[in-house]
Amino acid sequence: MKVLVIGGGAREHALCRSLSQDPAVTELHCAPGNAGIAQVATVHPVDQLDGAEVTALARRLGSELVVVGPEAPLVAGVADALREAGVPVFGPSGRAAQLEGSKAFAKDVMAAAGVPTARSYVCTTPAEAAEALDAFGAPYVVKDDGLAAGKGVVVTSDREAALAHAASCMGTPSGREGGGRVVIEEFLDGPEVSLFAITDGTTVLPLQPAQDFKRALDGDEGPNTGGMGAYSPLPWAPEGLVEEVLETVLQPTVDELRRRGTEFSGLLYAGLALTSRGTRVIEFNARFGDPETQVVLARLRTPLAGVLHAAATGTLDQLEPLRWDDDAAVTVVIASEGYPAAPRTGDPIEGLAEAEAADGTAYVLHAGTRAGEDGRVLSAGGRVLSVTATGADLAEARDRAYRAVGRITLQGGQHRTDIALKAAQ
Repeated sequence: MKVLVIGGGAREHALCRSLSQDPAVTELHCAPGNAGIAQVATVHPVDQLDGAEVTALARRLGSELVVVGPEAPLVAGVADALREAGVPVFGPSGRAAQLEGSKAFAKDVMAAAGVPTARSYVCTTPAEAAEALDAFGAPYVVKDDGLAAGKGVVVTSDREAALAHAASCMGTPSGREGGGRVVIEEFLDGPEVSLFAITDGTTVLPLQPAQDFKRALDGDEGPNTGGMGAYSPLPWAPEGLVEEVLETVLQPTVDELRRRGTEFSGLLYAGLALTSRGTRVIEFNARFGDPETQVVLARLRTPLAGVLHAAATGTLDQLEPLRWDDDAAVTVVIASEGYPAAPRTGDPIEGLAEAEAADGTAYVLHAGTRAGEDGRVLSAGGRVLSVTATGADLAEARDRAYRAVGRITLQGGQHRTDIALKAAQ
């Protein structure tokens, strides 16, 4: 099978790594890719938001499966262009991807499907936002209605800060879906869980749960980021959680979208809070999450290409149950200086080979990197690397991951030191 992956982050590197190990994959391509992906796939320069350009590349390569990684191309309708050209694609349509592209749309779908989630208001003026904040009280939860690369949410006990974030979201350009609106909702207590599910629009196949770390600093301090690390499995998760979420969240959501004529085919990501009142949905995403993908795929033993192709072709019900490794997996994100506010780029990264040699199970997934003219790998984004390792348990996996992190040098680089620490203890 000839496979093309769209994207250039650590999520796409994790996908490419798994696909490169699948005997069914005869050719692996990625566009635009990055310096690390280029080691396992042939990379191609492409505007990943341009459906015509992506489709032309897929046709030229003879791709038998295209996997769209990031949310922006999905919301832009890249999967639609591929489907119209008859190319099997893993990823929802632009309309279905509004489940992530517009939080107001997601709330409407959840209400219709009876999915448990936080009470909320959609606000379009500062006055409405102020009224909604007072209705719920602190801590305040304010979400940009549109795509914000994982950084559009503010949770604070400072009412003025909450109002300021709402005002900044309302001032965003109205050219994109959801621009100018905010969703203000009640705060959900309890630990958070990320649960992915692969679906062909009818059958829903849940993966193993993971937990990520959104705050920039140890102890869940600092600003929200796209994610600073993750681990799987979750030894503290209640028994039957996956089955419960499949029955009350994932399947009803897929069924409701199909009822609306907006079939969702691809990866449905449910961000969950295990509250004192039961499981609640925090948000939906329409693609593999980053950095959770890194640890979930590290534990998946079923070859990946066949699963994604079955979802793309509507044959997911014919698959055998997925096989999983009993080992634990931990990933630690190394970010650039100034991330998330003003990330510094262009710095050389040293010690990559030494990191992978530190332990047989550790490996480095590239996120924001590029190849320099002298052959060195340079930083090219806020989140630069995801250092991933497996072990017999979380303690061993995190020890191996951090040993590898310690061998990497990036000027001003930063990472959290407490990924999976509480769970391991």
